[in-house]
Amino acid sequence: MIRTKKIMMLIAFMPVILFMSSCNYSFKGAAPPEGIKTIYIPTIRDESGFGLPNLSEEMTTLLKNKFINDNTLEYTEKTKADGMIDCVVKSITDEALVVSGNEQVSRRKVTIVVSVEFTNLKKQKSIWKKDFSNWGEYDSSTGGFSKRDEGVRSAEDKITEDILLDVISNW
Repeated sequence: MIRTKKIMMLIAFMPVILFMSSCNYSFKGAAPPEGIKTIYIPTIRDESGFGLPNLSEEMTTLLKNKFINDNTLEYTEKTKADGMIDCVVKSITDEALVVSGNEQVSRRKVTIVVSVEFTNLKKQKSIWKKDFSNWGEYDSSTGGFSKRDEGVRSAEDKITEDILLDVISNW
């Protein structure tokens, strides 16, 4: 009897469950700060000393593309922009994540910390300053630096997504 009731409830709520699972949730409902409709992102500076020669260009391109694809704010040059996102990579760490029985490191974790300032260029006023930190992991048992680069790219992707969401969601 109880089992039949559970099945009937599941059948009754199935359309609701299916409807909810087909909904796309996003942060587009939230708005960026008032008066900010266009954005400029200068080249991200790398002050980490970690020695990744393409980091600045890769992260800058990734962040710009996230804003362009999101389309909440229009990307433009500095002279036409309402807001600017200035980023500085403060640190990068690469540490052991998984150590196997014979004390060999099989997985490593790369963590990137970026200091970000979001500025209203029209008012010449800082909207906020925050540090963002995120990570990526990689298999260190094979592949050497190419595998480490996968971990770095994963961390870059996560941290630039975090920056985008913080700017457009106006928490």
